[in-house]
Amino acid sequence: MSKKHFATFIVSAIAGSSSLFAQTTIPQTTLPQTKFTQTKFTQTKKDSIVKDLDEVVVTATKYPVKENLTGKVLTIITREDLEKSGGKQLTEVLNTQAGVIVSGSQNTLGTNQEVYLQGVDAGKTLILIDGIPAYNPSGTSTAFDLNLINTDEVERVEILKGSQSTLYGSDAVAGVINIIMKKGSGKPLNASANLSAGSYGTYKISAVIDGKIHNTGYNVQYTHLKSDGISAAYDSTGKGHFDNDGFNENIVMVNVNQEITDAFQLRANFQYSNYNNDLDGGAYTDDRFYTGTNKNTQAGLGADYKIGLATIRLNYNYNTVTRAYLDDSATTIAQGGSYSYSTYNGKSHYAELFSNFDLSKYIDLVAGVDYRNQRVDERSLSIYYNNYYPPYGVVYSPSAISSDSASVRQYAGYASFLLKNLDGFNFEVGGRYNRFSRYGNVFTYSINPSYVVNDRVKAFFNLSSGFSAPTLYQLYSPYADPYGTLKPEKSISTETGIQYSLQHFNARALYFQRSTKDNIIYYGNDPAYPLGYYINLDKQNDHGVELEASLKAGAWSFSGNYTYTTGKVTTPVNGKDSSYYNLYRRPKNAVNLKAGFQATRALFLDIAFRAVGKRIEDEFGGPPSTAYTYAYYTLDGYAEYKITKQLKAFADLKNLTNQLFFDEPGYNSKRFNFMAGVALHF
Repeated sequence: MSKKHFATFIVSAIAGSSSLFAQTTIPQTTLPQTKFTQTKFTQTKKDSIVKDLDEVVVTATKYPVKENLTGKVLTIITREDLEKSGGKQLTEVLNTQAGVIVSGSQNTLGTNQEVYLQGVDAGKTLILIDGIPAYNPSGTSTAFDLNLINTDEVERVEILKGSQSTLYGSDAVAGVINIIMKKGSGKPLNASANLSAGSYGTYKISAVIDGKIHNTGYNVQYTHLKSDGISAAYDSTGKGHFDNDGFNENIVMVNVNQEITDAFQLRANFQYSNYNNDLDGGAYTDDRFYTGTNKNTQAGLGADYKIGLATIRLNYNYNTVTRAYLDDSATTIAQGGSYSYSTYNGKSHYAELFSNFDLSKYIDLVAGVDYRNQRVDERSLSIYYNNYYPPYGVVYSPSAISSDSASVRQYAGYASFLLKNLDGFNFEVGGRYNRFSRYGNVFTYSINPSYVVNDRVKAFFNLSSGFSAPTLYQLYSPYADPYGTLKPEKSISTETGIQYSLQHFNARALYFQRSTKDNIIYYGNDPAYPLGYYINLDKQNDHGVELEASLKAGAWSFSGNYTYTTGKVTTPVNGKDSSYYNLYRRPKNAVNLKAGFQATRALFLDIAFRAVGKRIEDEFGGPPSTAYTYAYYTLDGYAEYKITKQLKAFADLKNLTNQLFFDEPGYNSKRFNFMAGVALHF
């Protein structure tokens, strides 16, 4: 494509494409509601496509509240959005939202998915599942692996931006992504199935039964996803004959709600996810013998009790993550082959007791306590060829990490007041005290005023502090601080902006700023410890702008977003402070646009355009080099046709112009690819 034609294409796409904002209110099954909440959930009109300020949300306050009563910044991905993304993984859907970059979301299945929200480092955006923090205690960061969740399981996603450590604790530095899973409701028995197949030998089967029998709601779902994949590593010479890296996943999910009385309800949830995938040796490096296994179990219990003006909620969740990596080319060890096997086992317990009080028409209060316990166990063994020790090579086994000693406990108490409906003025203020077994304690706060005019215009300002605790790996691995001085990272962030909403039009402009101190980095310049270790050192300052808009005009719907993000780190270099831009793998500029057209009652079409600016690269957090990843754009299309009321067919076409692009240098992103299938509900 010539530069002239490319420019014409960009202008045309910006003029006529954007990302759809779908509108629905939270369904009755998202949380234990009905008799337990003071906010009434209403049905949404079929033609109401654009989100407005009356939408009820949960994540901003931990209880249902209309969006016009909170100054916090929310982006909502509804079930309608997800259903019109039938061929996409959840990370691909997240990657089109304002302020969100998911590096690796367009690579082969099973690729590490790094979530960057408003420029913050990976692992500093907290993932919630039904409001409960989801961790991976076994990782270098505690970021949860989103490969373990499939889009078909999800009812709705709420992205809450800005520091949310006051309500949600550690790692909510840039915000939280609350993934709300499907629940049972309605008739005694509902059943649905999705069957799809597409490029790279990929196919997916998902089956669900759900419903409500008397006072018991249930949802049982199974998903199987398999793909031959593409090579994870990029063959820059075109002569390496890199093999494809496949993916095989199975997920089982169960949710049960039981109403004991009008005032008392019990909840239980269980999810088991397991995937195996082929891996490569690194950027530009093939490895035919390297495989990985990832398993996750989430099991939880909950109870809700309505007493007077208060609703008391109890949550408990048990989470295990097991990762195993095998690189077995030992049969060729004399030719330079190797054998390595490593396992990482993380376990976490989370318990929370909180209550929200509807004190009056103008005052709400939420207060609670929570407890977190994380443990990790790691083992590894390596054998590789060495000329000095033939024929067996060298055996290398680094220091193991044992769960008997590698653990951290956290205790916290928090409270938040919401003054509302004061002639359009709303004001929320909260605080949290966090006590740790391993390092210093932390206090966080949030202040969120907002003002709404004529239910159409909302001006808001948020000031909040956040923190990210050291991970178990940073505390107990061979790279742990030998002086025992590692502290949590601490941040202060602000968001200010304005939102305008009509029935068929919505727009928001936002400026955000974040200052972080005691950044945890790897330090390798201490002669006494040649392996290096983690320390608190740097200061980080980030800021940016987000612009979003959506419009419904008859059968057409348009929307889009633009994000500008920049930041710099200040760190000592040769005894002097040095500042430089360091948002590696995060573009300064990103654009997402989509246009949808309801051609007939049965046929829906949309087209989506995404443009990502160039990104810089680094290694081990050092100063930036001249290396960077080029800017790129992609064009996607989607079509669905309702054959009957119960049956629809869909096709999801991605990278229509077959662009060669990279999220990370040396790792393949998918060229033109598609998924097509049918969805059945009865």
